[in-house]
Amino acid sequence: MPVTDWDAEISAEERDTLIGAFAKKVDERGLHVPAILFLEMHKPFAFLASQSLILGSGFLAPLFGADKVQRYAKLIESRANVELMIRRIEEMQVSRQPKA
Repeated sequence: MPVTDWDAEISAEERDTLIGAFAKKVDERGLHVPAILFLEMHKPFAFLASQSLILGSGFLAPLFGADKVQRYAKLIESRANVELMIRRIEEMQVSRQPKA
């Protein structure tokens, strides 16, 4: 099992991969509006949420894996990344709508 470096930054490529995976799950379930609303409401608390993930990693790591918890904690650490998540979900919602 690799050692998790909690101070390591995620690369732009990894960030885009995580955002794409998250947006795809939202799109598959048709939860565009609730996800966007939730992210917009909690954008001011993005850093606090990331720290909460780290704090709860003892409980979350056995369920999801320490590496995944760390990567998502790093992802939502920045409001800019949360905004990218919102934009990606909006893009998927628009592409899903039928053309008139």
